[in-house]
Amino acid sequence: MTYVIDGIESAMAQAKAAAGDKDVQVRGAYTAQRALEAGVLDEVQIHQIPVLLGDGRRLFDVLPSQIELEIIRVIDTPEATHIRYSVRR
Repeated sequence: MTYVIDGIESAMAQAKAAAGDKDVQVRGAYTAQRALEAGVLDEVQIHQIPVLLGDGRRLFDVLPSQIELEIIRVIDTPEATHIRYSVRR
């Protein structure tokens, strides 16, 4: 694990360099929001479960502007619906 303190753009660049041809994943609402805001996130994957928690950080509550997504894949199971989007630029 590497901690990066000079911004999301730097963190993503370092992660992509370290990953080579593999995918880089971002976890957590705050980091995802910053990556979307900076334009360094290519895809978003949502796992919707049939439970409403009513607490925690909202994933899409604090975005600087409208961000358009395109559905890549939907997998529906009894336990969750998994939706994968590409971020339109």
